[in-house]
Amino acid sequence: MLSFLIVVVCIALLIFLISWIKVNTFVAFVIVSIFAGVLLGLPANQIPNAIQKGIGDTLGSLMMVLLFGAMIGKLVANSGAAEKISIVMLKVFGEKHITWALMLTGFVVGIPLFYNVGFVLLVPLVFSIVYRLKLPAVYVGIPMLAALSVTHGLLPPHPSPAALVTQLQADMGKTLIYGILIAIPSIILAGPVFASTLKKITTEPLQTFKPTFIAENELPGFLNSLITCLLPVFILLATTLIQLNSLSIHPAIKFIAEPGILMLISLVYATFSLGIFRGKKTEEIMQNYADAIKDILIIVMIVSGAGALKQVFVESGISAQLGDVMNTWDLPPLFLGWLIAAVIRVAMGSATVAGITTAGIIAPLVITTNTDPNLMVLAVGSGSLMFSHVNDSGFWMFKEYFNLSMKDTFRSWSLMETIVSVMGLIGVLIIDKMI
Repeated sequence: MLSFLIVVVCIALLIFLISWIKVNTFVAFVIVSIFAGVLLGLPANQIPNAIQKGIGDTLGSLMMVLLFGAMIGKLVANSGAAEKISIVMLKVFGEKHITWALMLTGFVVGIPLFYNVGFVLLVPLVFSIVYRLKLPAVYVGIPMLAALSVTHGLLPPHPSPAALVTQLQADMGKTLIYGILIAIPSIILAGPVFASTLKKITTEPLQTFKPTFIAENELPGFLNSLITCLLPVFILLATTLIQLNSLSIHPAIKFIAEPGILMLISLVYATFSLGIFRGKKTEEIMQNYADAIKDILIIVMIVSGAGALKQVFVESGISAQLGDVMNTWDLPPLFLGWLIAAVIRVAMGSATVAGITTAGIIAPLVITTNTDPNLMVLAVGSGSLMFSHVNDSGFWMFKEYFNLSMKDTFRSWSLMETIVSVMGLIGVLIIDKMI
């Protein structure tokens, strides 16, 4: 298990450089990526290529989502749309149950929407409630993010569970039904219940999403605000239903369903619905977008740094090594699938990589042990959410958006992900006993 020890050392070094030495986070990621490549035996000429590929792949998949999402978030905050939605939500649920309202919002939005898209779209809504009610940001935000995380890891059509369904020859419909049954108690415990223990974490969230308070009679309409915020959800839900019910998919549908294109369409719509049609000048709107890019750039760099370290781990073959070792252990198949995914997730950071890698390792065992493939999809998916930390881009998005210390990020975000993962395993084992 020397390789696993090296991963632990690299993670400890990353935390040391960022928290104690106060090295720039992106620089720290590059330094540790080089260090990890050397210790894991990658040829020297491959290490820069792995770092560049990790940064490029991460930015390629996230850049448009993050930047367009930040622009929409800035416009939603400045136009008063987030404030309008928060006012209506408060009237419906009351301040006492606001975390439950956000949990429900995150779950509904998270079913069709990719995690990163949902994150950047809903964070402005969270911050609007935070500033309006003067509540702790982490306490308000965790329930929504717990719901987004669960849907990302367990429910098709998200990339990892959808790929797992295919690789393990599971049934998409049964997996979705079982997944929802497991998701509900998981997000309740990891969301509002766990959030109630985080009220003492005080922080000033990212300034770019601080809403501009406007007289209530000058706010945009609730329907306009809601449609603008959730347009990506509506589009992706529609394209997903079309794809699930069609044998051949028109290229235009696939084009629209791509997260970056989806966000661009939503940005153009928002520009008109919350900007031009409400009397704002194009120059003013574009200046808001430019400010949003400046504010979000550091997050983009940090997320790309996490991608570099992940890619070094991938190219070193450590995930396959860890999986091969654990596959020889005499453990119940569903628990073993969860454990392999959890270890790979902790070592590599990516829930999608952990899930898909585990599927290749565990697939023969599903057949030989006659394990329910639908439950194995959910066991692996739950494991892939385990203990998000410094090598996961989601960890850094949460830390930087909510402007938290490393310690508070661990005790809120990382622990929330751990609760979700363990609850997912418990749910899988309970359903396995019942069927």
